Amino acid sequence: MIRKLSGERAAFVLDTENTTYVFAVSPSGHLEHLYYGGRINLNNASDCDVFREKREFEAGNSIVYSKEYPTVLPEDMCLEFSTLGHGDVREPFIELVRADGSRSGDFLYSGYVIDSEPSDFTTLPSSYARDGEAEHLCVTARDGELTLQLHYRVYPDCDVITRSARLINEGSETVALERLMSTQVDIPFSGVCVTSFHGAWAREMNKNTASLTAGKFVIESRAGCSSNRANPFFMVHSPSATEHTGSVYGFNLIYSGNHYAAAEVNAYGKTRIISGIQPGGFRFLLSEGESFEAPEAVMTFSARGFSGQSVNMHRFVRGHIVRGEWKYKERPVLLNSWEAFYFKVNERDILSLAKAGKKLGIELIVMDDGWFGSRDSDSKALGDWTPNKNKLPGGLKSLADKINALGMDFGLWVEPEMVNADSDLYRSHPDWTMEIKGRLHSEGRNQRVLDLANPEVRDYLINKMTEVFSSANITYVKWDMNRIFSDVFSPTLPPEKQGETAHRYICGLYHIMKTLTERFPKILFEGCASGGNRFDLGILCYFPQIWASDNTDAICRATIQEGYSYGYPQSCVGAHVSAVPNHQTLRQTPIETRFGVSAFGVLGYECDVRDFNAEARDKVAKQIELYKSWRKVLQFGQFYRVTSGNVHEWICVSKDKTKAVGLLLQELTQPNTQAQRFYAAGLDPEKAYRLYSLSERVDVKQFGSLINTVAPIHVKQDSLIHNVIAKAVKMNSETENLTASGDILMHTGVALSPAFSGTGFNENVRVFTDFSSRLYFFEEERG
Repeated sequence: MIRKLSGERAAFVLDTENTTYVFAVSPSGHLEHLYYGGRINLNNASDCDVFREKREFEAGNSIVYSKEYPTVLPEDMCLEFSTLGHGDVREPFIELVRADGSRSGDFLYSGYVIDSEPSDFTTLPSSYARDGEAEHLCVTARDGELTLQLHYRVYPDCDVITRSARLINEGSETVALERLMSTQVDIPFSGVCVTSFHGAWAREMNKNTASLTAGKFVIESRAGCSSNRANPFFMVHSPSATEHTGSVYGFNLIYSGNHYAAAEVNAYGKTRIISGIQPGGFRFLLSEGESFEAPEAVMTFSARGFSGQSVNMHRFVRGHIVRGEWKYKERPVLLNSWEAFYFKVNERDILSLAKAGKKLGIELIVMDDGWFGSRDSDSKALGDWTPNKNKLPGGLKSLADKINALGMDFGLWVEPEMVNADSDLYRSHPDWTMEIKGRLHSEGRNQRVLDLANPEVRDYLINKMTEVFSSANITYVKWDMNRIFSDVFSPTLPPEKQGETAHRYICGLYHIMKTLTERFPKILFEGCASGGNRFDLGILCYFPQIWASDNTDAICRATIQEGYSYGYPQSCVGAHVSAVPNHQTLRQTPIETRFGVSAFGVLGYECDVRDFNAEARDKVAKQIELYKSWRKVLQFGQFYRVTSGNVHEWICVSKDKTKAVGLLLQELTQPNTQAQRFYAAGLDPEKAYRLYSLSERVDVKQFGSLINTVAPIHVKQDSLIHNVIAKAVKMNSETENLTASGDILMHTGVALSPAFSGTGFNENVRVFTDFSSRLYFFEEERG
């Protein structure tokens, strides 16, 4: 609910179910931020006087706004937005240069509108709601012939408020906009912690927490995309916050390009949080009548710790970001060809792979890179989107028809935004790439970036991808993007507009994605950018899921997927079971663990399943069957992190709280540690649940030479007799089977069967070695 409180000073109150956001118009016309936190009741504007900061005299060595308002010190105020000039020396919300070269801004309140109208973005994606589901507030501030609009949308059921800004030039002189943030939250204290997520290729979303008592902490990307270096999602929280307790603010940005966020403590102990487009290298010219819209920022607050914040963000992303055919539709179990064949794809092998996958329960076969032009390596043919006749004699349609005849769907990999210099497309249109004529251009993965600021390029890609997607019964598309930006320059833009290039690229990308997803609404699109190099809410507005990382190692993936879980629901996270030794780490992990970790995302497989032995085929087939029976809970249930670190505990709970699936994963074994508890989360405390696990077979060879303590003869490890015994003798692992209330399962936890610790083994002992895991299932017991 959005309200304007009456009184001497106008105040605006934005309420969700559990939070309140308050700002007011100061006597000088500035928008003063007063509060964002847990829900409070306010009846009139005078109630805000209780927590509005008081001042009688100016502070030493500070700037007074004007003689008329001698106690207005912009540097020591909590503001809804800030500008350069008039004494606020902190990070500005807006920065511009007028025709005379001046930079000072003085935007003062001029009016407001409250309605339930949908977002009216013209160049960017945004959140959405059903009619009347989200209220909208537009507050305007003016500085001469410039109008600044601040847009707020309230999603009560998610405890989420979004913000965005729009600058309109109603004057006759051109203005250069050098910064326009999307959100600014000033809080009247310091000592908070900032948790952000950083990494690189194959090690995305590493959680980093910094304490902020002075100075500034910056989270940014200059890579041309949201990047794996610094995801745009971050949290600001009390130092004592835990998974389930403490004050936590979550922030994200519906944008896929260069971004910037900062948390700054000023000289007076106030903390400013801003987020928006990266101002470095950004300069957008606005002539008379033109406007610029900043991306929509997402904010939430929870007094229930990190998990409470995550629940809010997950609900918001599922309900108000992801859209279309696949919003709540269960995603198929796929088999991707990449780690099976790399570039060596052909119709014969893809069909052979599909037939083997069909026997395991695979529903969708995806042909990855290598199917087009003369594409035998990453050095050539990217951009030549014509099927290679030697590899695919009948083209895409022939292959897709044969896949469909097996009772499976067919999917395809593309990378439309990039091109090799050694390609027919580049040779025909060298002016279509983002490069500076006559100067060295630095490449990544032998690729150049197509200039999506050029409308001719956009139209070409739309037409070419339409041709590809229409050429066969394609039900899934993996859309890749395998390099970051280097030499940012658009041959189609004049010199004075080169500062617009990076942003116009992203707007061009959104135009392409919007057009194609509307033309092909039934295709399941999965975003990818060397894995998680562009995992953000902007992409999720068009593609309902994103490949989280090119690293398929289960132990690495546990940390990566856990990182994503703070801001993104598991239904958005592509996760595949791959071969061992793993292709990125050479680590060997059990198939049970590889499956368990991948099941807590959108499950797929990426290996040559034709090479599985009979035992592996049996295990995988049973795992896929199990996943399908719990797919709705695992994909669309509410995910909770219980513990992190060497031991990971996760749980997904169905919306009606009648079912749940838990994962217990151990990275490294701790000797002589038998006791272990599994704590549930998110259950109904009043319901009774049956908790159970499935029995697994224990391989005798896991015990190594310990077999000689019970064998009547000496058994040499890996000898013929050792292998015969291992095949003939299979021991059952422990199982759990109990009934308890949700209250008990969440608060006392379940004392699991004791782990093996070197002093004995029987069917009640849990063999829990390095990289081991267990799945636990919860079902409501109805009396």
